[in-house]
Amino acid sequence: MIRTGLLGGSFNPAHGGHRRISLFAMEALGLDELWWLVSPGNPLKPKKGMAPLAARVKAAQQMARGAPIKVTAIERELGSPYTVDTLAALQRRFAKRDFVWLMGSDNLAQFHRWRRWRDIARTMPIAVIARPSYEAHAIANPATAWLRRYRVPAASFSAAHRWSAPTLVQLRFDPDSRSATAIRRADPDWASRFAGAPPRDHVTRNPIPFLQEDGPA
Repeated sequence: MIRTGLLGGSFNPAHGGHRRISLFAMEALGLDELWWLVSPGNPLKPKKGMAPLAARVKAAQQMARGAPIKVTAIERELGSPYTVDTLAALQRRFAKRDFVWLMGSDNLAQFHRWRRWRDIARTMPIAVIARPSYEAHAIANPATAWLRRYRVPAASFSAAHRWSAPTLVQLRFDPDSRSATAIRRADPDWASRFAGAPPRDHVTRNPIPFLQEDGPA
């Protein structure tokens, strides 16, 4: 089984903080590979200011270069914007992989708002990477209270022969001040640098076109 971490998000754009967190999680959890799932559209985030999917994928591929990280927009092909459906589909399609879902404590703080979040937890293990400014909200979250009984130390998780779910692994990580919001404010035209030939998905190997309906970044 290939131990594979999944980190989802808009990656609008991907930056060094994403890369640093990913490499840290890979080492802490004993992963062979990590996939960045670039979302076509997050139901909990506004569409305004979202760069075209192809531009976000190209920027993420550039940021992931030289690391055991694959950038994929497979959610576009699977046809659902909801994480619960994406994860179930990935497990069916890639049966020789052991997946673990990665997210920051900022996402854990709103995890109870995600569609069928308990089913997500039952689908594969969840590893939460601490973000200090969100810790209080994450602790008070009803999803955290439900997941707490399934908590496992990172060392035990890494050493396990096979993983089960529900499982919660909490990872402590030095704060990283980089953010996509700050990058967009400083460089609102960043996506224009990634125009041109469509990128090829690292997982499906299919090209990701620049669609007219994407509109401007």
